[in-house]
Amino acid sequence: MLGIESIILYILLGSFVGVAAGLFGIGGGGIIVPALTMIFFMQEMPSENMMHMALGTSMATIVVTSISSLRAHHKKGGVLWDVFKMLTPGIIIGTFLATFLASILSSKYLAIFFSIFMAYVSIQMFLNKKPKPSRKIAGPKLQFTAGTIIGAISAMVSIGGGSLTVPYLIWQNIDIRKAIGTSAAVGFPIAVSGTLGFIINGWENTDLEHYVFGFVSLPAFFFIALFSYLTAPIGVKLAHTLPVDTVKKYFACLLMFLCIKMLYSFI
Repeated sequence: MLGIESIILYILLGSFVGVAAGLFGIGGGGIIVPALTMIFFMQEMPSENMMHMALGTSMATIVVTSISSLRAHHKKGGVLWDVFKMLTPGIIIGTFLATFLASILSSKYLAIFFSIFMAYVSIQMFLNKKPKPSRKIAGPKLQFTAGTIIGAISAMVSIGGGSLTVPYLIWQNIDIRKAIGTSAAVGFPIAVSGTLGFIINGWENTDLEHYVFGFVSLPAFFFIALFSYLTAPIGVKLAHTLPVDTVKKYFACLLMFLCIKMLYSFI
């Protein structure tokens, strides 16, 4: 049975993720994955599937948040659809195939890979480093290759790809606002392809009696997605009142702490 304690934790997590998404323009996977592993530990879920469930569930929630973000950026003319079309085939292939690799790795190794990547993201966020623009928009072949790499890494750590796509687009002399908007659009095919991959690869793990669909926990998905969607506007408002660069540094420290705590649980 789904306990009230778990529902409350999912609601709190979703609310926090929504505010963070609105404030920093992130998908939330960096928070959801380590937080879900802690909740799953409390629920005494088998450790061999714990990290896979956290990754799959996080990816499913990004489907919802990416739609909301995509629509908002599109209304402001912030999406470069030509670049999106060039990136998407590689994104879909890279994301989907990487879920097969993720499914055969143990939770321990997935946790190590996730922690290393998020440590890199946290350091970049803390230092507020931005790549130096150096060229014009790349052609279809490079975009396809880049999309494949971005999709593959995004699937392995269950993110919408913003921490990779935005710097890559800025490197091509694309305006920061359009880079963020296009990255938000790219997050949708990443999330859909990744979610399908985690459902297919986790099909033997399906247990509808306990609301598990492949490597996706349906209650966690529902409450996190719903409350992150509802609270994202709060984060947007805070972005106009708080010193975002300072708050980003505290947030980077929080991400690092969550990853270390999650890693400690598996080692």
